[in-house]
Amino acid sequence: MDAESTPQPKCRSCCHDKASLSSADWQERYDTGKTGWDRGEPNPMLAHWLKTGVLQPCEILVPGCGRGHEVIALAEAGFNVTAIDFADAAAKSVIDELKLRNLKATVVHSDIFAFGQSRRFDAVYEQTSLCAIHPSQWQTYQQLLACWLRAEGNLFAMFMQSDAPDGPPYSCPLDTMRQLFSKPTWHWSSDSTRVEHPTGVHEIACILTQKETKE
Repeated sequence: MDAESTPQPKCRSCCHDKASLSSADWQERYDTGKTGWDRGEPNPMLAHWLKTGVLQPCEILVPGCGRGHEVIALAEAGFNVTAIDFADAAAKSVIDELKLRNLKATVVHSDIFAFGQSRRFDAVYEQTSLCAIHPSQWQTYQQLLACWLRAEGNLFAMFMQSDAPDGPPYSCPLDTMRQLFSKPTWHWSSDSTRVEHPTGVHEIACILTQKETKE
């Protein structure tokens, strides 16, 4: 397992540093226990995707991984996992749990907007990163996701649905998401699943495929 703290070279011009909350801000949320997004266990939809074989071992990226419950589940299932988080507490928690379980994954302590890779991933698991970003940055993040995925790679997304006017977490209405993740770059599967969250909100699970386009 590797832990990295230095931002890597940016992959394209879309990769700008635009974080609205600093690493210290996110660290404070962990320090004060303001981590309501954390279920304390892997998302049940991830377990379903793994059980049904929809998501099979591959090179996978987990941006905004938090304490890494899904990172652990993926590593246990044989995936080659790269996980990113901005908060010291989150990155340390994932690293410690991986060591405890004798599992391997690459944990990158970084702002996601500063993360760049020369290689591309087969899949991205998106759960708590998009809803943590101000909507004004969603377009840039969408471009990053396309940048990180190989052609025909899949985005396994959990889109947060909330009535709260502010964030984070920000609500990600499905109509808005379809406009954000649109053709020709993105193709949506026909299935979507509602997943309840312990805080009373819910997520919509969707699978999108990145279609290579000429730049």
